[in-house]
Amino acid sequence: MTTDYSEYLRVAEQAARLAGAFLRDHFFNCKQVDEALQHDIKLRLDKDCQALIAQHLLAAFPQSMILGEEGNDGCARADFCWIVDPIDGTVNYFYGIPIFCVSIALQHKGKLVLGCVYDPMQQECFSAIAGQRPVLNGQPIAVSTRAQMAEAIAFIGHGTHDGSGEAGIRRFAHISRQVRKIRILGSAALTLCYIAAGRFDAYVEGRICLWDFAAARVILEAAGGVLEFSPHAGDAVRGSILAWNGRIPLREALIMD
Repeated sequence: MTTDYSEYLRVAEQAARLAGAFLRDHFFNCKQVDEALQHDIKLRLDKDCQALIAQHLLAAFPQSMILGEEGNDGCARADFCWIVDPIDGTVNYFYGIPIFCVSIALQHKGKLVLGCVYDPMQQECFSAIAGQRPVLNGQPIAVSTRAQMAEAIAFIGHGTHDGSGEAGIRRFAHISRQVRKIRILGSAALTLCYIAAGRFDAYVEGRICLWDFAAARVILEAAGGVLEFSPHAGDAVRGSILAWNGRIPLREALIMD
C-alpha cells in the first residue's frame, strides 16, 4: 500500500516556518557561541531551534525519530526518520548575513520521501514529495534548461573549507573559467533549491553532511535535477556531492589534465 505523505509534509512546513520565525526574531540579537571552529560556528540557537522543530514533529508523529545536526531524538530505529538541520548557514546567521534556512526531510524505511527548506528572511518555502512536482510558496518550480557550461551559474566548494586543499583550488579555477558566474551562498540547502528553481545550475562540494542536503535533494530531484552523493569511507552521513540541472556536462567539465 502506498503511503500518503501529504500530512507529513504539511507538518514539516509548519515546523520549518515556526523555526524560521524563531530565527528571524533573534537575527539581530547577540548570539551565544557554543563552539567556534576554524571554518564553522556552533550557536546555542542551533540547539534551541532543533528542539523547537523536534517538539513540533514528535507531537504530530510520536512514533518517529529525529536525526539532526544537533543530536538525535524520538524513537530509535523507527520506520519514519526526520532529518533536520535547524540552521543551514550558521556562519552567515552569526555574521548578520541574511542567507540561511531551516531544512527538514523525511526518510521512510531508508528512502527519502519528502523535503522542506524554508528561508525565513526571504520567506521562501521550497517543498516536495518524492515523485511529485516541487513548489516554491505553492508555485511549481523546475530546473533550468541551460545545457552549456558557458551559460551556467555554479557553486564550487574549494580549498580549506571542504578539505580538498590545493586540489580544490585547482578545481575551483578550472570550473570558474568555464561558467558564466560562480556564486557561493554559504548554505548547501539553499544552493540546491536554487538549482531546483532554475536560479543556479551546479553545485560541487567535497565535504557535506546528510542533514545539509537531504531535504533539498528531494526537491532538486523532483524538479528534474541530479544529485550524486559519495559517502566518505566508514561514514554514511558525510561525503561529497555533485548536483546539477541534469543538462550541463558537469562530469566532463570537472576533468582536469
